Amino acid sequence: MNTQDTRRPSGKKLSLKEKYAQMTRGLGWDTTYEPMDKVFDQLGLEGIKIHDWDKWEDPFRLTMDAYWKYQAEKERKLYAVLDAFQQNNGHLNISDARYVNTLKLFFTGITPAEYNAHRLFSMLGRQFPGPGAAIACQMQAVDELRHVQTQIHCISQYNKYFNGLHDHTVMNDRLWYLSVPKSFFEDAISSGPFEQIIAISFALEYLLTNLVFMPFMSGAAYNGDMATVTFGFSSQSDEARHMTLGLECIKFVLEQDPGNAAIIQRYLDKWFWRGYKVLGLVSMMLDYMLPKKVMSWKEAWDIYFVQNGGSLFNDLSRYGLRMPKYWEQSVAEAEHLSHQTWNAFYNFSGAAAFHVWLPSDEDMAWLAEKYPNTFDQHYRPRIEHYRKLQAEGKRYYNPSLPMLCQTCQTPLIFTEMDDPTRTSHRQLEHDGDTYHFCSDGCRDIFAGQPDKYVSAWLPAHQILQGNCVEPGAEAAGDPGADALRYFHVVAGQDNLDYEGSPDEANWLRWKGLDKMPPAAAA
Repeated sequence: MNTQDTRRPSGKKLSLKEKYAQMTRGLGWDTTYEPMDKVFDQLGLEGIKIHDWDKWEDPFRLTMDAYWKYQAEKERKLYAVLDAFQQNNGHLNISDARYVNTLKLFFTGITPAEYNAHRLFSMLGRQFPGPGAAIACQMQAVDELRHVQTQIHCISQYNKYFNGLHDHTVMNDRLWYLSVPKSFFEDAISSGPFEQIIAISFALEYLLTNLVFMPFMSGAAYNGDMATVTFGFSSQSDEARHMTLGLECIKFVLEQDPGNAAIIQRYLDKWFWRGYKVLGLVSMMLDYMLPKKVMSWKEAWDIYFVQNGGSLFNDLSRYGLRMPKYWEQSVAEAEHLSHQTWNAFYNFSGAAAFHVWLPSDEDMAWLAEKYPNTFDQHYRPRIEHYRKLQAEGKRYYNPSLPMLCQTCQTPLIFTEMDDPTRTSHRQLEHDGDTYHFCSDGCRDIFAGQPDKYVSAWLPAHQILQGNCVEPGAEAAGDPGADALRYFHVVAGQDNLDYEGSPDEANWLRWKGLDKMPPAAAA
């Protein structure tokens, strides 16, 4: 039977509020063949207590008929811009071909993450018995699937002209650095429903999405990439609704029972750190991969987390919540994160699916201005050393495989904040085995749920064990060569240095710069 009777006399038009009630709560019912707790069997797993699902409030009061209308209008505008971009050879209007490497990272890392978010919210729509929450989750599931499709259509404009954009689904499943976002979603999807929505609507939407769809989309516009800007703006209105859904869920749960606060705080601590560890990839996109810079990673983190996040937790403090554990460390690491991440990719560029390069004098002047406390002291000397080696024909490659964090699967490439010359390394004994971690936060997460992380598929381990061999192919006896084939990466064409790559040669030819004297071309 209906949980709420919102019927009106025939012939009288419903108000928007009444129409929303009819199309959400009016669609709910109590089960009769099976008990409700058996139909929604995941709700009791986490200890969260919900006493009245009708207290759920959707601030947008969006119904499915209105949803399709809004989304159809956005689609019409998006594909009109894409058609114009294609017909006018928009790929030639970007600032430099190096910029496309940001799209390679985005396409192989973020686009599959959007698809996993679609899967997760489809599951949530099935597990929440409250019809208001279930319908909001179902709309977000459709949003995420739409984002995947629009991103594939937008970025495929570049696949016709540049390498490394040919196989994003396989790369996401296999490439070592993409195991970081992939493990994030596998962790979230295998959690309970309330933890799932906090993992995505808080850690992903509030942290990652803001830092991708705001400063990075501004960077795309500044570098002439109108295809990416268009899908970014088309998605951002959805992302605002997604963040609101997550905050509404947090407030709803906290207001339902005072015992829920400790569980929610634990989730916020965990998923803040898990989301933050994905952001190393975004930091180097902003500081090192955009030919024309818009803002530094440190500035972006200050705006979109320290200021915005601080305001959010000021609001949530009345429910007894505090800022996530280790947030102060993330602020201190903002001075180092992008430099150390880019250095790792320069070291291991032979196993990546995009090109790398050393920053120019102009780039280093910008980095020194944005990071006056750290860049000249710790990172300029290393870059100048790499330059010297490269000029002598001794370009440095790290031939080893790095140790990986058992929790977030990031290589142990970061340093202690009180000593930037010493690698941050933690370890923990469990059931007679020793596990390794990149940070206190990741060690804490493992200690809270060790059985969930002991079987993590760590790419470096799998390569050394000879398990990264393309199905149906014969092992070459060289784990590195086998791994590249397994990754679907063509050495020198899809990776290694940008200078001398086919992408650079084609770009110079398209722009007519290959016929100019070197000084004039520069």
